[in-house]
Amino acid sequence: MKKLELLIPPVMLVFIFMLLMSVISQRLELALLPALNEVAFIFALLGAAIAILGVLSFKQAKTTVNPTKPENSTSIVDTGVYRFTRNPMYLGMFLFLIGFGFYLSSLPALIFSLLFVPYMTRFQILPEERVLSETFGNEYKSYQHRVRRWL
Repeated sequence: MKKLELLIPPVMLVFIFMLLMSVISQRLELALLPALNEVAFIFALLGAAIAILGVLSFKQAKTTVNPTKPENSTSIVDTGVYRFTRNPMYLGMFLFLIGFGFYLSSLPALIFSLLFVPYMTRFQILPEERVLSETFGNEYKSYQHRVRRWL
């Protein structure tokens, strides 16, 4: 299981989830939701906005946005959207996937999107947190106590 840590870039994982959600929605057509394109759009737009705000905060702080190399982090970003969630980029991706599930009008695909959170937590966030704790020590631990991982 350790081999999967930091292996799949999160953006690629979103595309993998979207592909799997599409397959699930085609195979399990029995559990269709009513067309909720407005809801899909709202979730996708909100997700994209939160993720972009996270990226912009990292760029402004001049630290890495490469999720496979947390050891290249030069600072802890705790301003802007990072005051509310330690992982706005991943939260944004998750909200986008929920929007995609609504777009597909598929309850099984929507439920499948929920697996993004435990996968990201186990294979991306926890390894990142280990590295950041080692790099920034008590400063990062204090940030962990002030701000939730997801929301």
